Amino acid sequence: MTYISFWLMVLCHIVDDFVFQPICLSKLKQKSWWKKEFNNNLPFKYQNDYLMALLVHALSWAIMIHLPLMFLQEPNVKVISYMIGINCSIHFVVDDLKANHGKLNLIQDQSIHFVQIFVSWIIDCFSSFFDFFQKTLFSKFRCCFHQFR
Repeated sequence: MTYISFWLMVLCHIVDDFVFQPICLSKLKQKSWWKKEFNNNLPFKYQNDYLMALLVHALSWAIMIHLPLMFLQEPNVKVISYMIGINCSIHFVVDDLKANHGKLNLIQDQSIHFVQIFVSWIIDCFSSFFDFFQKTLFSKFRCCFHQFR
């Protein structure tokens, strides 16, 4: 089941990053589009609206890629919540670097997103191990430290 969840995460990435992201959203993420629409006289109140478009897309993508982990196996809500937050932040920065700063091309952008998916999948696969590790070892360490007080 875990390999299926990985490939479904990749499929969800493709769907959200290419199919569910309409042309208008990809334009709204670009600060240059906003300037062009206002003939380089962008009113102050619209100067950061491109950030909201980036955030909406990044959050949509982060939730979408984690859907297989939530529905195909017993989800660790705490771990998935952290991963959604971290992946949303990374996706936001990566897309901003690509869309507004010209620092990344499409291949680099997609490579980073695939690494995000792989790392999220690995973390989810081992989250039950981490829970076990945390409950057993850390509780023993806490007991040891309480003895020295």
